[in-house]
Amino acid sequence: MNGAESLIATLVNNGVSVCFTNPGTSEMHFVAALDEVEGMRCVLCLFEGVVSGAADGYARMAGGPAATLLHLGPGLGNALANIHNASRGHVPMVNIVGDHATYHLQYDAPLTSDIAGIAGPVSHWVHASTAPEAIARDAAEAVRQAGTGQIATLLLPADVSWGDNPGGAEGAVTIPDPAPVAADRLHRAQVMLQSGKRTAIMLGGREISGELTLLASRIGVAAGARVLTETFPSRVRRGAGTGVVERLPYLAELAIDSLKDLEQLILVGADSPVAFFAYPGVASVLAPEGCEQLLLAGPDDDIEAALETLLESLDAVDAVPSVHPLQLPDLPAGTLDANAVALALAHFLPEDAIVVDEGITAGLACFPLTACAQPHDWLNQTGGSIGWGLPAAVGAALACPERKVMCLEGDGSAMYTIQALWTMAREHLDVTVVVFNNGKYSILELEFLRTGARGGKPGPKAASSLDIGNPALDFVAMARGMGVSASCATTAEEFNRELENALGTRGPHLIDARVPPLALG
Repeated sequence: MNGAESLIATLVNNGVSVCFTNPGTSEMHFVAALDEVEGMRCVLCLFEGVVSGAADGYARMAGGPAATLLHLGPGLGNALANIHNASRGHVPMVNIVGDHATYHLQYDAPLTSDIAGIAGPVSHWVHASTAPEAIARDAAEAVRQAGTGQIATLLLPADVSWGDNPGGAEGAVTIPDPAPVAADRLHRAQVMLQSGKRTAIMLGGREISGELTLLASRIGVAAGARVLTETFPSRVRRGAGTGVVERLPYLAELAIDSLKDLEQLILVGADSPVAFFAYPGVASVLAPEGCEQLLLAGPDDDIEAALETLLESLDAVDAVPSVHPLQLPDLPAGTLDANAVALALAHFLPEDAIVVDEGITAGLACFPLTACAQPHDWLNQTGGSIGWGLPAAVGAALACPERKVMCLEGDGSAMYTIQALWTMAREHLDVTVVVFNNGKYSILELEFLRTGARGGKPGPKAASSLDIGNPALDFVAMARGMGVSASCATTAEEFNRELENALGTRGPHLIDARVPPLALG
């Protein structure tokens, strides 16, 4: 068994059964080993940013990491944006990065680079394997380091890959269970909730399950506290039957206003809230000055057990949560805009669907208007680096092939990783993509106004750098050119028809939704 074969067998022994890949010369023995070792599904992506984004979406829904196979430092560099997003979302990932043979590095060939230096800022663990006999052990350690919420990057020199490993594969490693929350923090949270002060519980982290929304709602009802989530938790269960939970607004000014009356904030899997960017005259810290904050639990802690214990300590096990009813809106008619898309989505969304949200400004209406839709999982863009949505939909669909995946995508964001459509077609994935086609980087027009640059009014050169409508992007042609069924909608009635058709059939489909850009004052 050579090094590559022992590496893949070790990954399979540890439940890592999908590898998203865009390989090169140094990885050819790994590619060959895929035919020799049973149990690994190889998914080809046409750009490394699709590779890493798909691994992110897969891990969020599978509950454990996929592997990526990347070609040297440049391939890793192309993947960094979506590795960053996964890292910020506490999503596990095992990156296998090919490198030159150990004896070849001294010659400084054109593709030689500091792979460890490139990987470091977005990885929790980086290691270069140095011998075929060590690669299986190193692979097992990579899985252990990735655990349930970290990025592990393993460098695989070509000669380590092709060399003989007489020891063969390693067995399964032990992934630690979530850590229990310390009793003193639970007691402090109890005291805060019984103090009579204006208090909020903020949920966040890797996954906010339906059970967590109900537990938090019961605590909120019992203690008279607000319950909300951070702006972009990685995965949250929503819709009918889930607990009523607010969402912290994205815009700093609105978030500050939302939290302004708080005296206490209990963080459960969430970080202390700060603005995404700095703006002149706007505070970076969103909670009001003097608000006491308690980090009750981090994303790797046993959050559900902590909330159950807290509920018992409040003598509130009989508290009845506030729950979303099932309320499907009527279908929209007339002009197609973001609200019409949101209403149609809420009306047609299948039970247990997965929604991948990178709709940016045009998608803002979709989240609140689907609160009482059929129960579903909602995946958020956690790290702010765009080009995540289409790849994440690929990964989510591979992790949950029995569930419908709905991808809400901005037109500008789609063009970062449009190659993901090809993988959807190649793998016959059940994904419906809605592209909000407004011909603008509308979010940047909004940010131009909010930052006060040039008084908030772009000149002709600045305006041209925010406009992607000349020439117009034809997403129907692009999708069909990569094997994906596609259609265009310009009215609400057309969109209703196309969405119902797409959700009623299996396989990938794209709807080019022609909507107006965000109206700015």
